[in-house]
Amino acid sequence: MMLPNFENARVLIVGDVMLDRYWFGEVGRISPEAPVPVVHVSRTEERPGGAANVARNAAALGAKVSLLSVVGEDEAGRSLEKLMQDERVEAVLHRDAGLNTTVKLRVIGRQQQLLRIDFETQPSHEVLRNKLADFGRMLEHADVVILSDYGKGGLAHIGEMIALANRAGKPVLADPKGDDYERYRNATLLTPNRAEFREVAGSWKSDEDLSRKAESLRRELNLHALLVTRSEEGMTLYREGQVQHEPALAREVFDVSGAGDTVIATLGVMLAAGVDMAVAMHMANRAAGIVVGKLGTAVVSREELMQEA
Repeated sequence: MMLPNFENARVLIVGDVMLDRYWFGEVGRISPEAPVPVVHVSRTEERPGGAANVARNAAALGAKVSLLSVVGEDEAGRSLEKLMQDERVEAVLHRDAGLNTTVKLRVIGRQQQLLRIDFETQPSHEVLRNKLADFGRMLEHADVVILSDYGKGGLAHIGEMIALANRAGKPVLADPKGDDYERYRNATLLTPNRAEFREVAGSWKSDEDLSRKAESLRRELNLHALLVTRSEEGMTLYREGQVQHEPALAREVFDVSGAGDTVIATLGVMLAAGVDMAVAMHMANRAAGIVVGKLGTAVVSREELMQEA
């Protein structure tokens, strides 16, 4: 299928940003101090993570992307701001002097992740309240809102954001975290993965059982749609009276980190371009199939997606 023009698609992304750092090296021996590999680091790399990776994915497809979040008054926050500029993302990053910008440091040896170290703290209430004021202003210039929740505290006012977007008639897509889904009430689309959905709805024995649980949650939270991403089982979209399934693409999986970011970013861009939700899911499934073949948090370009379409 032909892809629409994404140049006029305007996407606002709000959520928890982080900086993904990679240390690449060779493993030649085991440490004499402990039974762990010794990695001789030869190369380092930084990439946007969390909501910043969602923004990066949306921008890679050619959309006009705005990002609203909170970072610390630190070197990692400045690095994230520079990375967003490089990705052509309009980033409004509130500074919190009491916050350490979330950093995920991954040590890679022989193309495999050996270790991950996380640095993070929670943002202050005052900074988050100021961010909410910016949300109202930025909402006017968006076609679609994506709320990227990584459970780091940046979406403390998510209920108010959804209400503002609803009043403005802007679709709201939310990538959830934790077991309190009441906070996502009245969103347009929720995109839990299989494990996240099971944590909230419980286990299921069949697709019919899964459909009942999905429809029950969709009605309970007054969602227009619910999309459950199911890893090797593909993804399933639940709307009132409709269930649509997309099987996973048969390809070698190299790294699943960031695949959910790619899915919701592609959905947001497609919907902002006026594409039907079922078609948007089809393309998001294609994008996910591409990105899991890449190392670390990666993106899919419009050209790659066109080849898969």
